[in-house]
Amino acid sequence: MKIAKDTLQIENMIYVIRGQRVMIDSDLAKLYCVETRALNQAVKRNLDHFPEDFMFQLNSEEMEYLRIGTDSHGGQRKGSMVFTENGVAMLSSVLKSKTALHVNISIMRTFTKLRSFLAMESSLHLRMGNLEENTTKLFKIVFERLDQIDEEITPKLPPNRKRIGLNNKT
Repeated sequence: MKIAKDTLQIENMIYVIRGQRVMIDSDLAKLYCVETRALNQAVKRNLDHFPEDFMFQLNSEEMEYLRIGTDSHGGQRKGSMVFTENGVAMLSSVLKSKTALHVNISIMRTFTKLRSFLAMESSLHLRMGNLEENTTKLFKIVFERLDQIDEEITPKLPPNRKRIGLNNKT
């Protein structure tokens, strides 16, 4: 198997579940060039390294949402394990191969890149909101001034003036 160094490939393996960005055990196993079973065994031998905010098991609804197979003939019988950014970082201490180290560095860089994109998006959203607010104020001032100019240049006619036209009912 080839080590996945392509950031886009790793980004496509990051999901948002229960409000957290996570990676699925089977995707991580592919990246680390190990079997999913071997990855999960290493994690089980070191459960004290993986509190609930580092790793959790998917329920059936989440598995269905992600379209992870639960086939009765050799497929998964229980929910996949998913790892948060901290859990992925902890995997490098559990999987002690050079491949795991290099893949882990790529994954951490991807998480960092995603975090910076989210921060930039939030900043842009704030700037757009400010721009919209300022533009609304500016247009309000412009239209008020136009109304004032319109009142100034419109001739003032006496209320009892003689009307011109076909419907002259005075």
